[in-house]
Amino acid sequence: MTPRPVALLLPLALLAGCPAYDPMQRQPKYKSYQSSEFHADGLAMRTPPAGTVPYGSVGDPALQQGVGEDGKPLAQAPVPLNPKLLATGRKKFDIHCAVCHGMAGDGQSQVALNMSLRRPANLHLYRDVPDGYLFQVISKGFGLMPSYAGELTPEERWGVVGYVRALQLSQHASATQVPPETMQKLQGDTR
Repeated sequence: MTPRPVALLLPLALLAGCPAYDPMQRQPKYKSYQSSEFHADGLAMRTPPAGTVPYGSVGDPALQQGVGEDGKPLAQAPVPLNPKLLATGRKKFDIHCAVCHGMAGDGQSQVALNMSLRRPANLHLYRDVPDGYLFQVISKGFGLMPSYAGELTPEERWGVVGYVRALQLSQHASATQVPPETMQKLQGDTR
């Protein structure tokens, strides 16, 4: 009776998972905080090069995560919402958000019409939530919506939040909120 190939390969497969036979475990290497004769300071662990950004959130939690010192979402954006940032927010909204939420942010898009499980939110219903909450939804995702932290920098995400606020205002502004000179133009009064 000849031995089966599976019976011969089984011991080899078991040995491959054993740390004593794993070449990665036995290779020469330095671990963190170990001494080294190679570097002048005698340490194996090196200081990261200038400009290196660690993985994860660094810097101001308000800017990076949309939360205050108390851990709650910020009521208002921590960056000044100037025309340049709002233009960037509009551009990024049109690219990443309007596909599902619609150009007006009302949840009416061709993609939304074809979604049967759960339709995208009407962003105008979120006028009363803090800016930090919207920032966190963009950063982390919500429900079927994925995170856009990999596609948008924190500043771009704040720009999108500002643009969403502008969309909400454009759809729900009262006549008393319109500046007088703009109201005159709308009414055709050129005094």
